[in-house]
Amino acid sequence: MDLTNKTVLVTGSTDGVGRVVAERLGAAGARVLVHGRDQGRAKTVVAAIEAKGGKAEFLIADLSSLAEVRRLADAVRARTDRLDILINNAGVGTASAKRQLGADGYELRFAVNYLAGFLLTSELLPLLKTSAPARIVNVASAGQQAIDFDDVMLTHGYSGVRAYCQSKLAQILFTVDLAEQLKGAGVTVNALHPASYMDTTMVRQAGVQPWSSVETGADAILNLATSPALEGRSGLYFDGQRESRADAQAYDARARQQLRSLSLDLVGLAASKFKEQNS
Repeated sequence: MDLTNKTVLVTGSTDGVGRVVAERLGAAGARVLVHGRDQGRAKTVVAAIEAKGGKAEFLIADLSSLAEVRRLADAVRARTDRLDILINNAGVGTASAKRQLGADGYELRFAVNYLAGFLLTSELLPLLKTSAPARIVNVASAGQQAIDFDDVMLTHGYSGVRAYCQSKLAQILFTVDLAEQLKGAGVTVNALHPASYMDTTMVRQAGVQPWSSVETGADAILNLATSPALEGRSGLYFDGQRESRADAQAYDARARQQLRSLSLDLVGLAASKFKEQNS
């Protein structure tokens, strides 16, 4: 894909694999909207992109807050009249023995890893559709656990690993569901497990010795974001650069509808508005 004059938003792009992806996109000619929570790290990423002749801007937001997700969407719309690629990469890892909550009272990993991306994507869909052909990439994981719809916020039997795996599978259910709704719109959406135990802060905080590089993960993400081979292909799950199959729940239409209804309620988005944005 020729990225000249294309605009890309990469969430969680001030560190780890997101930073590598943002810098490579900038070097390839894209205008990169860099997202994160740390102003200092963001300036470093923007400077690195600009040093190679690229264009970049920083948008700050804490994705554990739905209000800040909405402000991020507003900031994107204020800065550009097109969005060619959205990469939902920001996330919280497994390192937590104690259940944590986001600003809205939702379990933190479900809130940041899944719900923030659900809302941000929903808010930016009109912009993506006017920029078609456009792509959405959801950075999920091979670590997946079926969603317990009786206890989505994991008030019982909590573990950081369980919360992380559930949130990542939720991303994939959303990917398959959204792809069906976007048929004919010129916007594709795919999900992937970029690489196992990359050398990132998230992995190190979990006490795991990294054994994959962020460059390998970035290659996989960029494949979905820019490869001509993925043109028009949607609703897929990749393990690295290889098309694969996710947990069986991702292909359960009733589970996807249940997650969609729950998510609309949690973010306070009317089903009618969601349908309008996706039509």
